[in-house]
Amino acid sequence: MGSQLNPVALERTASSRLGSLDAYRGFVMVCLAANGFGIAATAKNFPDSPVWQSLKYQFDHVPWVGCAFWDLIQPSFMFMVGVSLPYSYARRLEHGDSFLRLFGHALVRSVVLVLLGIFLSSSEKMTNFTFMNVLSQIGLGYMFLFLLWNRGRVVQMTVAAVILVAYWALFAFTPLPGPDFDFAKVGVTSDWPFLSGFEAHWQKCANIAATFDLWFLNLFPRPDEFIANKGGYQTLNFVPSLVTMLFGLMAGEWIRESKDRLRTLGGLVISGAVLFVVGAALGWLGVCPLVKRIWTPSWTLYSTGLTLLMLSGFYAVIDVAGLKRWAYPLTVAGMNSIALYVMSQLLRNWTADSLQRHFGQNLFQFCGMAYEPLVKANLVLLVFWLFVWWLYRQRIFFRI
Repeated sequence: MGSQLNPVALERTASSRLGSLDAYRGFVMVCLAANGFGIAATAKNFPDSPVWQSLKYQFDHVPWVGCAFWDLIQPSFMFMVGVSLPYSYARRLEHGDSFLRLFGHALVRSVVLVLLGIFLSSSEKMTNFTFMNVLSQIGLGYMFLFLLWNRGRVVQMTVAAVILVAYWALFAFTPLPGPDFDFAKVGVTSDWPFLSGFEAHWQKCANIAATFDLWFLNLFPRPDEFIANKGGYQTLNFVPSLVTMLFGLMAGEWIRESKDRLRTLGGLVISGAVLFVVGAALGWLGVCPLVKRIWTPSWTLYSTGLTLLMLSGFYAVIDVAGLKRWAYPLTVAGMNSIALYVMSQLLRNWTADSLQRHFGQNLFQFCGMAYEPLVKANLVLLVFWLFVWWLYRQRIFFRI
C-alpha cells in the first residue's frame, strides 16, 4: 500500500515486504488479467474432451452452490487486502504518522476504491451505480477493517463470529417469498436448480439482500428501474466479505509478529484446514449453502480456508524455504496489481485490436481457430505484463 495521503500515488518501493504476499497477489492478478488464460472460451471448441471440460469448470464461476478455482479469485483478492494492511500502516507509524492521519488515509482509500469500482463498472453512456465490483466491495468494508487493526485476536474473532452469525440469521429468519413470486421477472428461469427446504432462504434473487438492493440501488439515477442483478450478486456481500478481509488481517498480523516462520507456517495450514472443514460441513449439513455470489457465511469460512492454504504454499516456498527467483514474474505483477487490474478492465479489447492491427488479423489463429481464445488471452497478458515489468524496472508503483 502507498505511503502518501493522495488517492493514487507514484512512489518508491517500500522495504520489508512479505515476498509470499506479492507472489500470491501476482498469481491472482495474472489469472484475472489473462481472463482465465482463455481456457473457458477455448473449451467450448472441445465439447467432447473431458480434459477441456474439466478445465472449463475450474475457470468459470459455478452457477450458484459450490466452488471452482475461478470462484476463489475474489476471496483471494479480499483476503490479501487484510494481510497487507498491518504492513502498510506499521510503516506509516514508523514514519511518524498519527492515528488521525492514518484514519484519514483509510477513509480516502475506502472512498477511492468504491468510486473506482463504480467507474470500472460503468458504460460510455452513463454512470452505473453498482457496488458488486470487487473494488467497491473492498472499499465498503475497508474502514471497518482499519478500525479492527491492532485490536487483538479476541476482539477480532468475536467480531468475525458476530457478523457471520448475524448475517446467517438475517437470511434464515426472513420469510420466504410467497408462491406468487415472479422468478421470471428477476431473471430466474424455470430450469434453474432451485434450492429447497431451509436452504431456499438463500435462493437467487429471492433473498433479503436482493430485497435490500431493490430499494437501495433505485435511490441512484439510472435509465431503468433496478429489478435484479442477473448474476445474483448483492451489495450487502461486503458485510460477510469483511470477515474474509478480517481473517486476512489476523493472518498478516500473525506473520508480521512471528519470529519462528516454520511454526507460523504450521499455524496457517492448521487454521486454513479448520476453516475449510467447518465451512464445507455447514454446507453439507444444509445449515447454510456454499454460495459465493451472495457470500454466505459458510462460503466465507470455506473460501478463507482455501485462501489461507494458498498463502501458506507461497509462504512455505518463498519465506520459509527462501526460494524466490522462480516467483519474479508473479512479484512484478503483484507489486503493481492496481495498474494490472485497471488495464485488464479497460484495455483488454483495445490491446487485442492493436495487436491485430500491427501484426495481422490472423495473429491469434496461428495455432488454429480452435485455440484462438487461448492465444489471444495470453498475448494480451504478455503486453500487460511487459508494461508492469517496465514500471517495476523504473521503481514506479501505482497505489491507492
